[in-house]
Parts: sequence; C-alpha cells; structure tokens
Amino acid sequence: MWKKHQTLEKNSIWLVIAILLVVSVGGLVEISPLFYLESTIEKVKGVRPYTPLEQAGRDIYVREGCYVCHSQMIRPLRDEVERYGHYSLAAESMYDHPFQWGSKRTGPDLARVGGKYSDGWHRDHLMNPRSVVPESNMPPYRFLAERELDYRNIEQRLATLHTVGVPYSADQIKNARLDLETQVDPFAGEGSGVKKRYGAKVLQRDFDGDPEKLTELDALIAYLQVLGTMVDFKTYKAEDPENLR
Repeated sequence: MWKKHQTLEKNSIWLVIAILLVVSVGGLVEISPLFYLESTIEKVKGVRPYTPLEQAGRDIYVREGCYVCHSQMIRPLRDEVERYGHYSLAAESMYDHPFQWGSKRTGPDLARVGGKYSDGWHRDHLMNPRSVVPESNMPPYRFLAERELDYRNIEQRLATLHTVGVPYSADQIKNARLDLETQVDPFAGEGSGVKKRYGAKVLQRDFDGDPEKLTELDALIAYLQVLGTMVDFKTYKAEDPENLR
C-alpha cells in the first residue's frame, strides 16, 4: 500500500489534484462550523463591556500606541503564568475592538495589571516612567495629566460599538456622559447609576490625583485598573458551568 504513493508523486497533475482535495476537505472541516455557530467564544461570568470612562481610556491607550510595546495575552506556559497570572481567556477580549493580543513585548504584558499597582503608581509611571522603574525606556506621557478629556461624542462611541456586537443597552448609551462623569466622582455614592448599569465592582474615584479636572490621565488609569479584574480566578474553573454565563 505504501509503495503506491510513488505513482502519485511521479505524476504532477494527480499530485496537484490530491493536494487540492486534501486542502479542500480540511478547509471545509474548519470553516463550515462558523456558518452555524453564533459565536466561537464562550461567555465567562463577570466579563462586561467597558464603562464610558474605561472605554475612553482604552481609546487613548490605542491612540498613543501602547499596544506596540505591551501585549495583553498571557499564554498558557508555566513561565508566563508564574510571572503574570492566569492565562488569558478569549472571553476577556470579546468586547475589545481591536483586541490587544500579541506576543511582541518591549514592556511587560498588561493583561493582569488591574489592581496590581495604586493609582499613584500609574500616575507617576505615566508622567515619568523612570521615577518608579529606573531601567524603563518608556517615553513620558505627562501631557495626559494636562489635557482635559474630550468626551463630547461618548454616546456615539458606545452606539458604534453596539453595532459591532458590544451589548450596550439603550439606557447605557443614553447615560454614557453622566456615567463617565460619575465614575471620577468619589462622592457619588455606592448607589450611583454607573454602578447600577455596569456592576458594583466598578471603580469610582478620582484617578489622576486632581479632582478639579477630568483628564485623559483619569481615563487611561481607569482602563488600566480594570484589566484582568472582571473574572474571579480564585473561583474560576473552565469546566464549571457557573462561570459560563
């Protein structure tokens, strides 16, 4: 039986036909399920769309090219998990447009940076990276603390994301500006609208250390502080149906 393949290898036309046949079958097996599957990503309990402030911060993160040096993908390898934490789940990036997965790192991976450092650390790091990490080659972003956040079109931004699948409700879109302003108000109270619409775990405080201004630094730190915090990995088990909701 194994000797018969020599006939195929010596006839280029039949070899091409056989290759096309094998590739076609393999392609159909991989592509066909995509036509009837609603999603290839399993939803995980705790994952939610970003608040307006967090989304504004994410837009700044992308605008400034932070993704060029920092990935947000922890691979399921021992050295990565021990350094950064639980490997990344596809569901954690299901509302990211564009997602920040990748393997090119000049700086550390940021998939689990949320809650790892204080707001003050992030503030100092962004304004003068070498003040907290002497060997850093990251450029300073002091201007973010001086530039007021432009969120005049935040409702339209959330509406646009809704059209590509992010499940923002009409109520969330309508109150986007109010929720953004409320999230940086430490005196808004636990019963504020932003917590009702996005969950009690939403961080509500002044992020940049200057309560008199709502700056781009506020938004960026709010985004960094939520990365990797939506899923409770102390109780998460991939096979547990309670985590797939």
